[in-house]
Amino acid sequence: MILLNKRPWKKRLLQNAWIVATFWLLASFRLGNDTPRIFLIGDSTMSVKSPDNAPETGWGMAFAEYIDQGRAQVQNHAMNGRSTKSFRTEGRWAKVVEQLKPNDWVLIQFAHNDQKIKDSTRYAAPQTDYRKNLIRYVEETRQKGANPILITPVERRKFDEKGQFVDQHGEYPAVVKAVARELKVPLIDLQTKSNQAILQHGVEGSKALFMHFTGGFYPKSPNGKIDDTHFSKYGAEVMASLVAEEIQAQKLPIGQFFKPFGTTDKYVYELPHVLQPVFRKDTFNVLKYGAKSDGQSLNNQAINRAIDACNQAGGGTVLIPKGFWLTGPIVLKSNVNLHLMEGALLQFSSNRNDYPLVETNWEGQDAIRCQAPISALKAQNIAITGKGVVDGAGQVWRQVKKEKLTESQWKKLIASGGVVDPNGNAWYPSEQSMKGNKTAKVGLIKAGYTLQNSQEWRDYLRPNLVVLNGCKQVLLEGVTFQNSPAWCLHPLLTDHITLRNVTVRNPWFAQNGDGLDLESCRYGLIENCSFDVGDDGICIKSGRDEEGRKRGVPTENVIVQNCTVFHGHGGFVIGSEMSGGVKNLFVTNCNFLGTDVGLRFKTARGRGGVVENIYVSDINMTNIPGEAILFDMYYMAKDPVPQAGAKNELPEMKAEPLNEGTPQFKNFYIRNVVCQGAETGILIRGLPEMSIKNIQIENAVLESNKGLVCIEAENIQLKNVTLRTRDKLPMQVQNSKNVTLDNIHYDVANTDVVLKLSGNRTQNVRLLNTDTSKARKDVELSAEVSPKVLSKK
Repeated sequence: MILLNKRPWKKRLLQNAWIVATFWLLASFRLGNDTPRIFLIGDSTMSVKSPDNAPETGWGMAFAEYIDQGRAQVQNHAMNGRSTKSFRTEGRWAKVVEQLKPNDWVLIQFAHNDQKIKDSTRYAAPQTDYRKNLIRYVEETRQKGANPILITPVERRKFDEKGQFVDQHGEYPAVVKAVARELKVPLIDLQTKSNQAILQHGVEGSKALFMHFTGGFYPKSPNGKIDDTHFSKYGAEVMASLVAEEIQAQKLPIGQFFKPFGTTDKYVYELPHVLQPVFRKDTFNVLKYGAKSDGQSLNNQAINRAIDACNQAGGGTVLIPKGFWLTGPIVLKSNVNLHLMEGALLQFSSNRNDYPLVETNWEGQDAIRCQAPISALKAQNIAITGKGVVDGAGQVWRQVKKEKLTESQWKKLIASGGVVDPNGNAWYPSEQSMKGNKTAKVGLIKAGYTLQNSQEWRDYLRPNLVVLNGCKQVLLEGVTFQNSPAWCLHPLLTDHITLRNVTVRNPWFAQNGDGLDLESCRYGLIENCSFDVGDDGICIKSGRDEEGRKRGVPTENVIVQNCTVFHGHGGFVIGSEMSGGVKNLFVTNCNFLGTDVGLRFKTARGRGGVVENIYVSDINMTNIPGEAILFDMYYMAKDPVPQAGAKNELPEMKAEPLNEGTPQFKNFYIRNVVCQGAETGILIRGLPEMSIKNIQIENAVLESNKGLVCIEAENIQLKNVTLRTRDKLPMQVQNSKNVTLDNIHYDVANTDVVLKLSGNRTQNVRLLNTDTSKARKDVELSAEVSPKVLSKK
């Protein structure tokens, strides 16, 4: 069964695709006569499909979504079943030619139907008619001053009994290449590229690129379908991105029209492709399985019966109607969409004994914990959707620190039961909980804890609200998740996960009350979500220390866009449990309102792991008590930024030997950040033995008490950055090299020294295009820093 693709183009566009293709002339009129057009001519693998043909999608549909339609118009004239011959004889090419003008582009791809030797209306022999037809398309395009691009035919999916790929195109691709060489036409070898993509996905995985699904999913194919020629939406996006990738690789001028991802240097076509689930139309109402919406009956058995029945029937929707549904733990299974209607409250039990101990994972390490209220293990094609609310009854699990409550709130909490520690500083729901909080490594399997000997600590072993372990193709959409015992949403070792329009809420004082912890997951999309929590908002992890390195599964290929974090320790966070590595993250258009730190990247000695290739743009922040942008390899160490009244000196850090536990941060690209109110604008703090490398921050306006503090870093570039600080020293650099500060603005009236350099390892600092004339002093060098270290322009 194939599942739908990642970021589907807007639903309204899909619904109107047929209309858009039919009435392109109206669009052309609106855009104006000078707007370049991109014409697509070819067969069904490229063409626009009617919504009735879902999920079949031509790669030309996805390609159009990669183009900035405000700068270039895409006209898709490709048509099912056409060859180089029939496309001409039916007059389809004539309709394109009559429109062509200089600076237009024509993408030409045929061959699938030219091979049909028994059909004289379509057949074109490769070395004769097919070649001649391609040449005519190219020449006639050029005669109108337009630009042709030849594309080899895309592969069909076919493997022999030994799992070896079988090519079915014969001589046709070679002819396309020969014509391209002869006429000096740009060539996109989509045959080779698509072959590589199919092989990369494997025999089974490549089914997702094409039309493989069972019955009950789509009206046009009630009995299911197996089609290894035509693409799913996911497959169409993959193929279109290969075309775009090659256009950019060849530096063809058409590449200027690709749609950027935010204001990063990345384009939309370069983003990860994330599969989304799709479900059979069957519905399993929990009422039919004995569930009662009375707020008294425990409904987990009834809900789990409905989930089992749905799973055994091949999948569908398990419906939670509006009402109050008290329940214990729920276990999701493959092909099940748990749907909460608007007005539905799924309230998890406040009786801790309803949650048995299980072997799971906690903060990146194998551990014994109480069973999560909602969990899934190695399930595929699952979802939690709707407009209902999931409440985890976290108040009966969490400790609460006195300092985080008002006096009246503290008195009310104590009166509710539980125990207070001897110092009177923290409340615990039970003696067992307090004992566990004060005992090291409770529940960790490597420390010798088992399901049996952990019973005496069970009140302390609080669960995460939603745990999805080893799953594939997951969707969380529309639901409000709140009041978690610990982390709220914890996908672990899960591939192809989407969170869309999700709300996550925990009390601001909730210990370990993270919103989302994406751990060792690959291919993710987080969009239009909001978080208001007690710890990190959106957090990326990959295991802790030796266990994380041994697992060796990075979190990679994740998109975060259009999200808001109202409260939390960090807005967008990586670490500190990132021992398996993190790479290829794309973040844009997010707001952090009152989070302790905005962009928070943290690790520590002993973690190991490499965090790299992180692209962030268009971030707004306000009321940040800590750092707006933080890179910290001393997580939980003493803050190097002096407290009020302390001397403005940065402490030296001693180097330690490099080993597998040495973490690395490198290749971060951050652009267009605005912060109104923070303690520190930018803090970069690496290790003496492993500096933080290759950080670019461009186009930022940061209003804070302190500006830039850069320690143990390498290849750092700030460009077009405004540091509006209360501190009279807006920039400090210590033991760092290859630091470029270009076009830096600061509060002139409040600056004594623009830049201070310290540390005997500081090298090659450049201060460019920055007016220092109105400050008392432009640069201050510590005694150990040579004047040759600094260059100004």
